[in-house]
Amino acid sequence: MKGVNMRESALERRLVREVKKIGGEAPKWVSPGERGVPDRIVLLPNGQTVYVEMKAPGEQLTPLQERWKRKLLKLGHRHYKLDSNEDIDRFIDEVRAK
Repeated sequence: MKGVNMRESALERRLVREVKKIGGEAPKWVSPGERGVPDRIVLLPNGQTVYVEMKAPGEQLTPLQERWKRKLLKLGHRHYKLDSNEDIDRFIDEVRAK
């Protein structure tokens, strides 16, 4: 399991670097008392805010994470689950285009 976590943390570091390259920030989101919130709040130029859950390759969202995803989508926010370099590349392409 340690190798899987290392992979997730490497992906997370890459996400932060790529977001900074396009002028944004991707701070870690920790919400005491609220388990399951997405790992990162991605703040982008032009007032865009996107919520990102990072996962090890092939890993699925937990039930609590799924609940948060549904809440955020219902409120009109964008939520992404990223678990590969390809996902990060697609994410950057999508948010840069908006």
